[in-house]
Amino acid sequence: MDDKQRKLDQRYLRMARIWAENSYCQRRKVGALVVKNKMIISDGYNGTPSGFENVCEDEQGVTKTYVLHAEANAITKLARSSNNSDGATIYITASPCIECAKLIIQAGIKRVVYGEKYRLTDGIELLERAGIEVLYMDVAPSGAEGGAAL
Repeated sequence: MDDKQRKLDQRYLRMARIWAENSYCQRRKVGALVVKNKMIISDGYNGTPSGFENVCEDEQGVTKTYVLHAEANAITKLARSSNNSDGATIYITASPCIECAKLIIQAGIKRVVYGEKYRLTDGIELLERAGIEVLYMDVAPSGAEGGAAL
């Protein structure tokens, strides 16, 4: 990967982190951006479906079963637009779960860049099995250009 692409990846990932701040979830705020031809074509953050109250956790702090992940929100938002995600990159603040990995594959997304490792790795493994480029980047939350890729 060239230096220009690495810097773009870092910037989009930092933007996804900022977008995650829109989430009403308390346990974890996750953001996602879908980028194609250097244009953001969709965005999402974790939260409840449209029309539901913006409360993600129950009284015990457990995430409600109907909360949508950031990736699912970004991909379903694309379905309601005139854009398509064939060949796009999705930037996610946390690694995708298995269900979101399936959506990413079916959406034709070819690259996944994520910034936080989750304890379960089955989503990442499925993406790699599907031939999708997966890149972990530890990007500093501030304006710093640091970050290491695996």
